Amino acid sequence: MLRRSHFLEDRTISTFYTILDNQPEFLILSKNPGVAVQGNIGGESLLDLVRRDLQLPEVYPVHRLDLATSGVLVLAKTTRANRELSMTFQDRKVQKHYLAISAKKPAKKQGWVIGDMEKSRNGNYRLSRTMNNPARTALRSFAWEEGRRIWVLRPLTGKTHQLRVAMKSLSAPIIGDERYGGQMADRLYLHAWRLGFPFEGQWFEYKAEPSSGQFFLSSSFQHRLAELEQEGSWQWEL
Repeated sequence: MLRRSHFLEDRTISTFYTILDNQPEFLILSKNPGVAVQGNIGGESLLDLVRRDLQLPEVYPVHRLDLATSGVLVLAKTTRANRELSMTFQDRKVQKHYLAISAKKPAKKQGWVIGDMEKSRNGNYRLSRTMNNPARTALRSFAWEEGRRIWVLRPLTGKTHQLRVAMKSLSAPIIGDERYGGQMADRLYLHAWRLGFPFEGQWFEYKAEPSSGQFFLSSSFQHRLAELEQEGSWQWEL
């Protein structure tokens, strides 16, 4: 299988997203926080913006990111690509790495969080002890500043609020995630950092660095992240 990697941003055409790659049948974007992928009430969704900006008849969300989550997102430009890529995500043939920052001492610093996701109050979710159709998240944390840790999260499933609930279950909610007990901040510190997937005999890899948030943009965070990348400690066997 051929490998095609894209780790540089090509161009920005909107304050709401950056194009990382424009393939004949799919787009790779880096979404900014605060942009709804679809169905945005009272404003344009990301799909609306992309259709208009690129003058496309249709684009399809292969997967989704929460409103407050930033990072790498795949959109299909054809029904065929949408079907194939959606099955790739459904069959868990993708590699996903998220970055998060927490400010509380975790119950554990690495391992797995596994359990069913149940709806709670006010649109929240909670982790159940049952295992009928569990959310599965592998995670590892790294020392950073005093009182704060950098987390690399690797979801094997794609449940709503999965990573946010997983972090809450460790008593280490994500900074900015007030819904799940995180401290107030200028944004939710959750970012879809890296994504790899197969398509038509090729392996595609993409990376987008966070582009907003005082902690993400701080020199100390960027220095620590560069160290983790150089060490290769952001990636481990599942």
